[in-house]
Amino acid sequence: MEWYMILALIGTGLAAGFINTTAGGGSMLTLPLLMFLGLPANVANGTNRIAILLQNVIAVNTFRQKKVLNLKTDYKLALPAVAGSIIGALFAVEIDPLLLKKIIAGLMVVMFLLVVAKPEIWVKERAGQTLAKPTSLQYIIFFFIGLYGGFIQLGVGFFLLAGLVLGCGQDLVKANALKVFIVLIYTVFSLGIFIVNKQADISAGLILAAGNMGGAWLGANFAVKGGAKYVRYVLLLALVIVILNLFGVFG
Repeated sequence: MEWYMILALIGTGLAAGFINTTAGGGSMLTLPLLMFLGLPANVANGTNRIAILLQNVIAVNTFRQKKVLNLKTDYKLALPAVAGSIIGALFAVEIDPLLLKKIIAGLMVVMFLLVVAKPEIWVKERAGQTLAKPTSLQYIIFFFIGLYGGFIQLGVGFFLLAGLVLGCGQDLVKANALKVFIVLIYTVFSLGIFIVNKQADISAGLILAAGNMGGAWLGANFAVKGGAKYVRYVLLLALVIVILNLFGVFG
């Protein structure tokens, strides 16, 4: 691989890791780059998960050190997400990309309006709040979020944040910590399926991961120091960019 390709992967990964950890949608940067570098779409989809996995190892560890994440109590919603992600990854090749793109764009618009219209829900501090025992409905919701994440990583962070803030009553800082933990756990399984099916470029994924990991460390520290108010601004900006991209504004 040429030196400029390596620099492009690391630099893009750095930005994506920060965005993924503080909001979501970083795969909007990494997936197109991987395909631009010559990887088929399905291989790019699998390769991107290598970076996501290692990125979230760093993010989870940072949030845990900052006392935002308690692995002994915060694992519950990862279970249905894992189950969903395995099914989603197994059927990833069957998805209609065009239809999915339109559905995601519509959902992103709805979420943007929710963040704008109800800012107090997203920024209200709930320091020290632990995740209560999930309800049956919450298990179902996170199963389907995991199902989507297994299909394609793109935008899953937004859905997880919506489920954790609106569905579970967490603030954005805690929700981001839970989000990266849930994605870390289910990515172990979904990535394994892509690797077994030879749909992941290990070397490109590890180079990309070097950037993602640095971005994740920066993002986790920003989220904790800045608090929910500033994370909400990053979330809104990321949503706008993702929505415009999904609607073809950037070509």
